Amino acid sequence: MDKIVSCFIAGGDAEAVRETTRALLASEIVASVETVPESFGRTETWKNLAGRVRTPYLLLYVKPFVLEPGPHAVRRMVQAASETGAALTYADYRQTKGPGTEPHPVVDYQPGSLRDGFDFGSVFLLDAALFREAAAGMKKAYRYAGWYDLRLRLSRLGSVLHLPEYLYTEAETDCRRSGEKQFDYVNPHNREAQIEMEEACTDHLKAIGAYLAAERPALDFSEEVGFAVEASVVIPVRNRAATVGDAVRSALKQRLQRPYNVIVVDNHSDDGTTEALRELAAGDSRVVHVIPQRRDLGIGGCWNEAVMHPACGRFAVQLDSDDLYIDDRVLERITERFYAERCAMVIGSYRMVDARLNEIPPGIVDHREWTDENGPNNALRINGLGAPRAFSVPVLRRLLFPDVSYGEDYAVGLALSRRYRIGRIYEPLYLCRRWEGNSDAALTQEKINAHDRYKDRIRTLELAARQRMNRHERTDEF
Repeated sequence: MDKIVSCFIAGGDAEAVRETTRALLASEIVASVETVPESFGRTETWKNLAGRVRTPYLLLYVKPFVLEPGPHAVRRMVQAASETGAALTYADYRQTKGPGTEPHPVVDYQPGSLRDGFDFGSVFLLDAALFREAAAGMKKAYRYAGWYDLRLRLSRLGSVLHLPEYLYTEAETDCRRSGEKQFDYVNPHNREAQIEMEEACTDHLKAIGAYLAAERPALDFSEEVGFAVEASVVIPVRNRAATVGDAVRSALKQRLQRPYNVIVVDNHSDDGTTEALRELAAGDSRVVHVIPQRRDLGIGGCWNEAVMHPACGRFAVQLDSDDLYIDDRVLERITERFYAERCAMVIGSYRMVDARLNEIPPGIVDHREWTDENGPNNALRINGLGAPRAFSVPVLRRLLFPDVSYGEDYAVGLALSRRYRIGRIYEPLYLCRRWEGNSDAALTQEKINAHDRYKDRIRTLELAARQRMNRHERTDEF
């Protein structure tokens, strides 16, 4: 059988390199195994590899630990790539954790899989001809975004194929829970890398016709009439008896020159939350306690209940049921930003704290990767837009939230950024409490994949909408 695959593996422990090399050379179609001591984040690394590969395919292993390929794993990846013409092929895998292994399924790639942390695993196969073409187009010398730039280019040249088969086993050293990993992309220590990732993503959006120019129409709030209050704090809640009272009281302490209220959408709680809210509403007429008729609503559906409620104000401002506003001027600063920038959405910043309100890593999350010039484009690369979020209610009533319990705010934020200006406040307005009861504290891999898949789908839909808008120069609203 022809040897049609060149393998390149990350440098590391000498014994790990030897064992991985032996395992890969056991495949009858592997021609060679070479070590790559340079970072795969560097453009120069990929340019170098493009000049070295002499076979129709190259297989990359990018972790410096022992790799255990499954029986005929390399052949299976080549078979799938040759039958489909895929530019990049990747597969499910298993991870060694402690004394045993755990399955690690990954998700299908789609046009909206633009997050730079997309999980391909540590082994992937490239079509050599398409790889050389992609590498030849890499004109910017990245230190961190080399692989990200390359795989975006490959996705424009051919398909990206996921094999839902467990083809290898790798070691896993990052054993943090999901709630500890989810803020890595906004860690200030990663800022230099994030700037490069943004540049590569922006170039990709321009190449596929989804780039948005900076101009956005301004809203005229003077034309809006019929609102009984200036702002409504919206709190969707289910079974948060221990924290919802603190959240509501945090909202009621706000100082705002114009009237405001607090709309709490109680999604049929059964732990005492409902009784606590009834008591709060009885003691303060500003508390609007809403129990939906339907019992199948997600968080997005609860938001729609609040936004469409006749008591809802001109601006709807988010507060989660286990979080707190940082002081009594949050609503004032948010409404001032609406009027100053005449925007459809305002997004603040928050401080991560524990249940006792002590600051925890990463500290302040301010999403400074958002800029007026490029924020709507970079928003397609990151996994969230920040908090607290506030909306122009007339605009939001035309759009509404998807009725899901994850990513609903991200979907709305992307859609709004396509049409309107988004205002930002980079000082912390919000205390985001992390505790064992948080819904995303320790997610299973299946739940993580479901979340990632949905946000990728949101981005895929948004890409299509932006491409269509750019092609037809559409100016109609939602």
